[in-house]
Amino acid sequence: MSLCNPRDYDHLFKLLIIGDSGVGKSSLLLRFADNTFSPNYITTIGVDFKIRTITVDGERVKLQIWDTAGQERFRTITSTYYRGTHGVIIVFDVTSGDSFVNVKRWLHEIDQNCENVQRILVGNKCDEKERRVVLQVDAQRFADQTNVQYFETSAKENLNVEEVCIPWYCLLNLRSEKLTPPNRFCVV
Repeated sequence: MSLCNPRDYDHLFKLLIIGDSGVGKSSLLLRFADNTFSPNYITTIGVDFKIRTITVDGERVKLQIWDTAGQERFRTITSTYYRGTHGVIIVFDVTSGDSFVNVKRWLHEIDQNCENVQRILVGNKCDEKERRVVLQVDAQRFADQTNVQYFETSAKENLNVEEVCIPWYCLLNLRSEKLTPPNRFCVV
C-alpha cells in the first residue's frame, strides 16, 4: 500500500527576484512562468509571484518565484519576503551602468536580511548589444569577487531564462538529499 502525497509537488523552492526598477525582473518572471513577453513596461507595486512546477529526476518541484518592486518607496514591503527564501536572483540591466553599480547595495540587503541564502547575478537585456554599457567580462569579474554565479539573459529573446530560474543549487539539493523546509529562515 502506498501513501498518496496530498500536495501537487514533492519539493517547494521559494526564489526572490530583486534589482532596480526597470531592469526586467517582471519580464524574466513572465517569460519563465508563462513563456510570454510584453514590450510594455508595467511597474510592480509591492510584490507579485508566479508558480511553475517542473519535474527533476521524477520528483515534482514547485518553484514559487517572487518579483519585488525596485522603487525605494516599496523597500520596507519587500524585506519581509526574504523569509523562507532558498535563493535570490539579483538582476541588473546591461544597458544601465547605474543598475550594475547598485548590485552592491542589493547584495548588502540580502546580507542584512538573509545572509546564508544562495545568490545568482543576472545581467538582463543582453540582446541589446548596441546599447550595452556593462561588459560581460566586468560583470563576471564582479560575480567571481562576490562568490555568486553569473548569467546573462534576455527575457525578450528567451535566452538563459530557464538556466536562471531552474537554479543549479535547487537541483543539487534535490539530488543530494531529500529537501526539508528551509532551516535558514531570515529574521527581519
